[in-house]
Amino acid sequence: MSGSLSLALRDSSTMLRRNLLHVRRYPSLTLNLLLTPVMLLLLFVYIFGDVMSAGIGGGHADRSEYLAYLVPGILMLTIGGTAIGSAVSVSMDMNEGIIARFRTMAIHRGSVLIGHVAGSVLQCVTSVVLVGAVAVAIGFQSTDATVLEWVLAFGLLVLVSLALTWIAVGMGLSSPNAEAASNNALPLMVLPLLSSAFVPLDAMPGWFRPFAEYQPFTPAIETLRGLLLGTPIDDNWWIAVAWCLGLTALGYRWSKATYERAAK
Repeated sequence: MSGSLSLALRDSSTMLRRNLLHVRRYPSLTLNLLLTPVMLLLLFVYIFGDVMSAGIGGGHADRSEYLAYLVPGILMLTIGGTAIGSAVSVSMDMNEGIIARFRTMAIHRGSVLIGHVAGSVLQCVTSVVLVGAVAVAIGFQSTDATVLEWVLAFGLLVLVSLALTWIAVGMGLSSPNAEAASNNALPLMVLPLLSSAFVPLDAMPGWFRPFAEYQPFTPAIETLRGLLLGTPIDDNWWIAVAWCLGLTALGYRWSKATYERAAK
């Protein structure tokens, strides 16, 4: 048993290094996915910031307040965008025959998927740090958050990254080519736009509010916002965790079943 576990860890770490090297050699996809949240952050702060803050604050325009409100949603959108890159990467491996070649080698069966997931989670965390650095550079502050709240916020971001990555891997394995994988994974970036990332739920029209409220990104954004800014979290924390665990389990079973079916 220990020998099998050691083999799995060794092969998974090898696949992780391979995926990280692939990212380093082909950084354009990651940079393109990073550009969207950064541009949205700058656009909404500097172009729409005063108008949006006035609407949220009842006529009081304060761009810095809207920046603080906006950043948690932008960080979640960053994770969704980075996960799209994982779907594309997995699809490319499937269609170029690399995964089929790995199956003929004496490596642990699940190490290929684990390597992709671990590499993508590291990419998500790195992307969040870079986008967060841009937010801090233009004035974002979280002075009231304790060390524990920062740790919990980081843990939430990792948990969301893990959940979305497994879903993205399943999408990549199920797609006939990289373009289809990118299109299939697009909801991972669109859903944050249709959440409470940019405006509060109370400001949304009644017909749209239920969709924004009961999708997975809104409770995660509200929890992150509460941890960093001290706003009420209420039940959002356990709803966000439940969504993450459910999506992780779903993505894992989907990816595993698709991978094993393709091996036959």
